[in-house]
Amino acid sequence: RQIEDLLPHWSMAPVVEAVQAMRGVAFIVAVTVVAEVGDFSRFDNPRQLMAYLGLVPSEHSSGATVRRGGITKAGNALARRALIEGAWTYRMQARVSRKLHDRLENLPQAIRDIAWKAQVRLCARFRRLAATGKARVVVTTAIAREMVGFLWAIARQVQVAPAA
Repeated sequence: RQIEDLLPHWSMAPVVEAVQAMRGVAFIVAVTVVAEVGDFSRFDNPRQLMAYLGLVPSEHSSGATVRRGGITKAGNALARRALIEGAWTYRMQARVSRKLHDRLENLPQAIRDIAWKAQVRLCARFRRLAATGKARVVVTTAIAREMVGFLWAIARQVQVAPAA
């Protein structure tokens, strides 16, 4: 409740509002990710943000041999955990719930389009990866990684007012 009261006075409030357009990114996840990441514009591409959050595979390569392992877990554990929890919502088919519809109401069409594209893609990807026999936690982590790319795209659409 205190966070909700303080949000309108925060310079990153427009970003928090915008990233809530994504399914699985409600108020708590949005505030957590935006607070922990800070300025999204410091990342030139979504891969840098994924690496910052530790959602990229580790690598043990030598010469021509490439061996990839589990996620690196480098970076911010709190934001990573919040995103992985949010990624579980993509196991259901793509649709706009009443709560999500209410969050989308005052957002620009460009942000809505990115959010819908993300939802369709991530729901299909979850089903496809799960159908290949991957463990659900592995699938969810893969979805969270890709979700970060869409969050980056949405956050870059928003103009942040300079801090006072």
